[in-house]
Amino acid sequence: MTTIVCKRLLQHRVARANRAVGDGYRGFASSAPWLAGHNRWSQIKHDKAKNDKAKSKERQLIGREISSATQMWGPDIKFNPRLNFLLSNAKRAGIPKTVIEAAIARGQGLSVTGQALELVTVEAILPHSVAAVIECQTDSKARVLQDVRHTIKNSGGTATPTIYLFEKKGRIVFEKKDGVDPDDYIDQVIEAGATDITSDEQGRLIVFTEPTETKTVGQALEKMIGLAIEELDIIWEPNKDTMVDLKDEAQVRELEDVISGLREEPTLRDIYLNTVQQF
Repeated sequence: MTTIVCKRLLQHRVARANRAVGDGYRGFASSAPWLAGHNRWSQIKHDKAKNDKAKSKERQLIGREISSATQMWGPDIKFNPRLNFLLSNAKRAGIPKTVIEAAIARGQGLSVTGQALELVTVEAILPHSVAAVIECQTDSKARVLQDVRHTIKNSGGTATPTIYLFEKKGRIVFEKKDGVDPDDYIDQVIEAGATDITSDEQGRLIVFTEPTETKTVGQALEKMIGLAIEELDIIWEPNKDTMVDLKDEAQVRELEDVISGLREEPTLRDIYLNTVQQF
């Protein structure tokens, strides 16, 4: 009797399970939940990588501005309001203290240990025929050359001369002023000895000059036009007729990854590319 009941019970359970499948229910074994989790994790990784690139770029830009302000007016915030302003912004942005200290030291031509820094320039062709000039300040030239060239090689690039595709210029960026028109300052620019003037997307005046005259021209114009200098540096501007326009979004993302890797170099001063896109 017991055997018959058990057999019927088993048959009942099997029949109920078959009806459940027929009604559209599925068993516990399914790949859908794994795929959903996998896709979500992929999106998280993608977002994190994107945020990491943005933070890396932000650290570089803020570090460069801090170094520039220190170079012009010294490391004492009591006599350098521009540096004080930049340091406050850096802290609010969560820039690590080590990055800030290194930027201030670079502005004085020193490493954080007090050693004199040397400018190191690495030229390279990156993926998709993009030319690059990479500048670092370091007290260990051999190490930086080895590390940067290694990063370039691993990314599919080649260390090779590219400076002939760029022009070295002095660049002076003045504080923002509403309604600024570069044409209104042409006479002062000529008198100060600058070579060109324009404005950026933020409405700031940008003046170009010979590299050796950057600081002199900047100080002269500051008095003439009554605007404070925000940035003053030497740059490599790409020649307009040799610039590369990346049409493929995949190529842009690949180059972003390469630049992000180069920005991890702690001695990096700046990276100049001959691309239409800004990185």
